[in-house]
Formats: sequence, structure tokens, C-alpha cells
Amino acid sequence: MQKSILQNANLANLTDLWRIGSSAFQSYYSNADFDYCWINDAAWPNRLWFHQMPNSESILKAKKVIHQAPFSLTIPYWDIYPQDSQPLLIQEGFEAYFEQMAMVLKLENQYSISKKFKLQKVTQESEAKQWTDLFIQAFRYRISPLTILKNRSFSYYIAYYENQAIGTALTNPTHNNIGVHAIGVPPQHRRKGLAALIMQQLINWAVQEKRDYMTLQASNMGKGLYLKLGFEEQFLITNYRLPKQ
Repeated sequence: MQKSILQNANLANLTDLWRIGSSAFQSYYSNADFDYCWINDAAWPNRLWFHQMPNSESILKAKKVIHQAPFSLTIPYWDIYPQDSQPLLIQEGFEAYFEQMAMVLKLENQYSISKKFKLQKVTQESEAKQWTDLFIQAFRYRISPLTILKNRSFSYYIAYYENQAIGTALTNPTHNNIGVHAIGVPPQHRRKGLAALIMQQLINWAVQEKRDYMTLQASNMGKGLYLKLGFEEQFLITNYRLPKQ
């Protein structure tokens, strides 16, 4: 498939996640230049993203919105434009906060999964709270259990190994592709191959559902795993914030 189409598919899945996730709380907003959203009592999604390559005017508009927002908003800058406008963000006081690599996998192969491992969909309030607790341990920020319970468009999973809860996952199907998010394993369970088991199970299900591609956005820590699974790098995402006043 054409490179730009796959890039757009990854971005659409990611921004769809933010839009739907916040719309359930009536806190998603859109204008001609950008969309933005937040959720009360949570650190996610709390994003502002541009529709096109940002320029001085749209960045100033975004800066005004961020100053007026009740929560800190992160601006993701995707490295897909013909020119680099990140210097304009830096000029207006934005600082790079963290980076991610957009990645894609053509779904073809399945894996043999250990019988000691299970990936279970969250369906109850107690499971949503457990998912949130595991996510905080893995990522050190919070997604509200209400976010999980209000968004039935996504599937949230708790991973178990030897009947012990050891991780999280979230999937967002769009068209014939599927986006994978929130692959998290708390520190005490890392370096045991558990994140790989989560991904392998999700890949198996996606192949069985006859989906074409899987997309995700990898941290520096997780990128090596995804490369081993056959994912290809697409583009860099640099996340910016205004420093607290």
C-alpha cells in the first residue's frame, strides 16, 4: 500500500482515539486549524493537534487555547510535512516533552501462545479500575476508569500470566486496520517477554479477523520489540508542551 496512505491510516487511528475518547465527556473541540480535547480528572488524552502543517498564525491560536484550557495540553508534531515547522513551536516557548515512532505491520503471520498467558477484555467496573491501576504502574500517568466504561468503541484488555495480572492493552479498529495502544507492563514484570506475548496475541486476533495492517506509536523503550515483530518505522512524533507558568 502507498506510503502516504499508511501514514494517514496511523494518524487517523490515533486522532480517532483522542476524539472518541473525549467526546464521551463532551470535551472535544474542533476549529479550522486544529482539534483539541481533555478529560477531567485524567492525564489522557489532553491533546491539541493540527490539521495541516502548523504556521505562525495557527501556533499562536493554539497557544491561546492552551493558556485558557483547564488542563495542560500536549501538541504532537508528526514529521510528515515538506518543511520543518518545529522551530516555530520552539520560538513560541513550546518544549519537546517526549518522542514516539509511528509504526505499521502488514498482518500475515500468527504466533504460538503459551497456555500460561491470557488476554481478557475489560467488561466490568472492577476490571476497569484494575486496568487503570496497572496502567498507572506502567506509564506513571492516569486514565480514568470512567474513560474505559464510557468508550465502547475501543477494546481494553488486561493481560494475565500464571493467573496474575501483568499488563494492559487497548485496541481501536478503523476500517480494515487496527490500532494498538497502551501496551503496558509494570516495572516488576518487565524483561520477561510479557509485552511480546500481549502483542503476539493481538496480532493473532487481527489476522483471524482478516485485518490488513496494525498501527501503533512506540516509545524508545518499546521500539525494539516492535521491530522484532516485523513492524516498520513510518515517522517520528515529537510531543510538545508549554512549560508551567
